Amino acid sequence: MAIPQSFLQELLARADVVEIVGRYVPLKKGGANYMGLCPFHGEKSPSFSVSPTKQFFHCFGCGKNGNAIGFLMEHAGMSFPEAVKDLAQQYGMQVPDDDTSPQDRARAAEQKQRQATLNEVLEKAGAAWRKHLKASPRAVEYLKGRGLSGEIARQFGLGYAPEGWRTLASVFPQYDDPLLAESGLVIVNEDEDKRYDRFRDRIMFPIRNVKGECIGFGGRVIGDGTPKYLNSPETPVFSKGRELYGLFEARNALREHGYVLVTEGYMDVVALAQLGFPNAVATLGTACTPDHVQKLFRFTDAVVFSFDGDEAGRRAARKALEVALPFATDVRSVKFLFLPAEHDPDSYIREFGREAFSRFVGEATPLSQFLVLAAREGCDLATAEGRAHLAANAKPLWTQLPEGALRRQLLGEIADLVQIDLRELEGLWTGKRPGAAPARGPRSGRDGPGGWRSGGEAPARRPRSGVRPPLEASASNIARMLLADARLWEVLSHAEHDLLCGLEGDFGELFRWLDHQAHEHGPQPLAALSVGMQGQPFEAAARRVIELDKLQPSGRVVEDPGFTTADLRTALLKLQLDVLDQELKRVQALPPTDPDRAIREEQLIRRQFALKKQQALEKAG
Repeated sequence: MAIPQSFLQELLARADVVEIVGRYVPLKKGGANYMGLCPFHGEKSPSFSVSPTKQFFHCFGCGKNGNAIGFLMEHAGMSFPEAVKDLAQQYGMQVPDDDTSPQDRARAAEQKQRQATLNEVLEKAGAAWRKHLKASPRAVEYLKGRGLSGEIARQFGLGYAPEGWRTLASVFPQYDDPLLAESGLVIVNEDEDKRYDRFRDRIMFPIRNVKGECIGFGGRVIGDGTPKYLNSPETPVFSKGRELYGLFEARNALREHGYVLVTEGYMDVVALAQLGFPNAVATLGTACTPDHVQKLFRFTDAVVFSFDGDEAGRRAARKALEVALPFATDVRSVKFLFLPAEHDPDSYIREFGREAFSRFVGEATPLSQFLVLAAREGCDLATAEGRAHLAANAKPLWTQLPEGALRRQLLGEIADLVQIDLRELEGLWTGKRPGAAPARGPRSGRDGPGGWRSGGEAPARRPRSGVRPPLEASASNIARMLLADARLWEVLSHAEHDLLCGLEGDFGELFRWLDHQAHEHGPQPLAALSVGMQGQPFEAAARRVIELDKLQPSGRVVEDPGFTTADLRTALLKLQLDVLDQELKRVQALPPTDPDRAIREEQLIRRQFALKKQQALEKAG
């Protein structure tokens, strides 16, 4: 669904980025802005600034910046539509959807409310199981035997579901409530009209979505019962093909460590967190899916899949390879870690230590190498038939890679192994004639905190005729002030409005647009204006102006002093002088015989003298 730009602008004008960020990051007032420790990289002194005037956040350490929507995307790992809907809900706004009928919207609202209710039911069960864990010496001893501390158990919300068929009846007096079955907590045997708890005598691992809401559970049996691990069933709030255990708990660590380690079980994640690797997650008893990989790449550009070194592990790795290939752009890293058959991550670290495991992770097999290894398996490269077999195996894998340098390099490597010229192999696989120019696909709109296009191509740009350099410098300075604080527009006189709106080129169009925005919506923060200017012909010039505020001397964090009315008056005076200077040069270039030249020249010189006198007085005062 394409979200209207006007809605995004209104949403960001209402939202308070200080409030949104403050829910996740402790902020302290520092002059005009709020400061805190950056949530996107490890640091000891605050370099993360949030501006209530501009409604933007910016880290002077790692460079992350954006508005409230961008923060939800970066920190909570939401997609663009998810972040917009989440923010809109917080401020009582309905995301417009022209293709949806009122009845469908009502059903969607009802479903959302039902999901919230299911979350509450699951949270209540989790709280009860945490109490049972404290009261069960057997369960506590089991966790201690696995090397887990009470602190790590609290961090992940571990609990214990006692033995017995209906222990949840003490938590939910209405044990026949349909929500208990819908949430997966209770199994209903309709043939015998019986109900009983799904999880019994198991260590309970709450599964949370990226917002921290409980959406399901994983239960690990104590003893020799089967199955060893039991997950919640598919429900309106839980889909194992889209969720990853531990992602909510690991989201900050992923940025600090620079990669995510994908393991095979709940216990791996919890044990790794305790042993110094809190950047681990696990699939939920299913093979890795495209939704899993896409979600991981919202948080980090480096993924390491960890598998057992046996045949089953190799099969799982091959599946993960196929899923990851379409996401393997040139700026992302995908690796495959194969542990010795007798070890899982927990046992490997305990035997060899953290540093050894960290080195082992660093030496994991890159995607490019694993692709070639998978393709050449069972192929005798000493024969033409074996080389042809390799090419046949590699083609469906290689074609899934996105366009880029990695794809091109792999083509060359495979061509060398197959002993075919690179262009000939490309022709065999793509149907292109050797040397033919590659087809260019349509550009997609930007979708993220840097540029809020909800879909479609960027608009065609027509050639721009900018103002002359002296005027451009003055106009750029004024634009910077008005974009940083739109309230300054209201202090301008009619003559000053006319001066700015009468300029040529990009800045004239920008000022005319700002004038229209002020009339239609009143003063708006930079975050909202930044959305509204998307696709406008002056956008590039305006973005360059906005970037000026992010340049800091010597890497130091300096307080943004804001702009005052006096600053704006000084800049306007400079612009007026520049305009007069250019007009004077134009008049002086007229033929001496022109009857208006002398009169106009005298008027301009007098006006210029008066303005320079005013400028001198302001500097002195």
